[in-house]
Amino acid sequence: MPVLRLLPLTAAIAAAIALPAHGQSLVDLYDSARGYDATYQAARAQYDASLARAAQAKAGILPSVGLSAGASHTELDVNTPLGNTNRGFNTQTAGINATQPLYRPANWATYEQSKRQVDIAQAVLTIADQDLVVRVSQAYFDVLAAQDTLSLVRAQKAAVAEQLAAAKRNFEVGTSTITDTREAQARFDLVVSQEIAAENDLQVKKIALDQLVGRPGSVPVPLAAPVQLPDVAPADMNAWVAQAEEVHPSIRQARLGLDVATLEVEKAQAGHKPTIDANLGYNVSNNPQGTSTTTTRSRINAATIGVTFSMPLFAGYAIENRVKETLALEEQSRSVLESTRRSVTQATRAAYLGLVSGAGQVKALEAAEASSQSALDANRLGYQVGVRINIDVLNSQSQLYQTKRDLAVARYNVLLGNLKLRQANGTLTPDDLRAINGTLATDGRPAVDMTVTPPQPPSSAAGAAGRPGTPIVIPPVPPVQTPPFTPPPPTMPSPPPPPVILPPTR
Repeated sequence: MPVLRLLPLTAAIAAAIALPAHGQSLVDLYDSARGYDATYQAARAQYDASLARAAQAKAGILPSVGLSAGASHTELDVNTPLGNTNRGFNTQTAGINATQPLYRPANWATYEQSKRQVDIAQAVLTIADQDLVVRVSQAYFDVLAAQDTLSLVRAQKAAVAEQLAAAKRNFEVGTSTITDTREAQARFDLVVSQEIAAENDLQVKKIALDQLVGRPGSVPVPLAAPVQLPDVAPADMNAWVAQAEEVHPSIRQARLGLDVATLEVEKAQAGHKPTIDANLGYNVSNNPQGTSTTTTRSRINAATIGVTFSMPLFAGYAIENRVKETLALEEQSRSVLESTRRSVTQATRAAYLGLVSGAGQVKALEAAEASSQSALDANRLGYQVGVRINIDVLNSQSQLYQTKRDLAVARYNVLLGNLKLRQANGTLTPDDLRAINGTLATDGRPAVDMTVTPPQPPSSAAGAAGRPGTPIVIPPVPPVQTPPFTPPPPTMPSPPPPPVILPPTR
């Protein structure tokens, strides 16, 4: 059976979690994602298209100018009592004409709608900006949480391996039973499976981050120690809700949508109104061979100016039904605005309560971490003096490292929850990442620092012969003898006696 040798614990853990010398901060990766993410690029293209579409509506109130030119040849066959006459002539025409709308209420309503459409496009782009900030932060902290989980699982693996080695040494010298060794071996195998799962999860999270920012092999900078989480300011949920009512881009978009619907009603009602246009033109007609009425050469220069009036009288009830349609759509937009307000209010309150709860959970887990460490130390001491067994130490180790993992995830959730709260009330900007960027270990020690040797498990005097720093040799464990299973043959029960039937009595 091969002999398992453990490297010195400090070197093993340090090599396992060694990070590249240069990492990327949250702001750096956000800048990369801003120029690479396909979803955000599509939102920017939609914004540019909306601006161009809105600019088209201005053409309805501006003059239109057209230049025309033409040439034609005409053949005449004139039949008279005096005889038939055949002749042909050429005609060249050229002109420039302009039309200026003087009174077109529908065009002006369309122009006012285009102004709102520009503001709507800006609100949609703001929503895309905020979504990108949250998505990059989520992917960033997912990678950090996966790195912390893997580091803590490896540290737990090293601690369980030392406990397993101690149990085997004690079994060799006769101070403990094989049960302690089997329990430690089972816990070690479980931690190995957790390590494999943590490695896979880290790779998946890194792939997601690389795909989002467009930088293969990106290395997020971890949190600095001690961790300084930002406070919730203002610490009033109603203040966040009131701010959302004023500045949230979704509410602004819905409010502008209601304005557009109101203008659409005005545009439909303008179908009953007249239109007035001013016309101006200058046209030239050249006839070298004359015209159909004369054979002499002529050139006609005509300048025109005038006003065109148009009044719809009956359109088959199309205008009336169009007005009814726009009124119903206006009511729909009003309901959408109210629904958006309610959704934003609910999301803001939920995000605020989640952030406050997460901050409290971080404090509770910090206290639980200290308590779990004290419990582990007490169980180690109790194992040394014989009042605790090996499984108690293993359970304390599992509780401690699980608490550390929960604490790391809770801290990331608080940082992400701060951004989500600002996104929920519509005030999130890329500058908010700089405050979180200040909590990163750009030039300091990371918050989850696993380069320190975990406490060594105490062992009995008989098993303490090894020196610190020397390789630990785990002796093989003899297999557990299992007695053969030889159950006795089954016996068939004898049938019961037949019942006694008594004659009826009179």
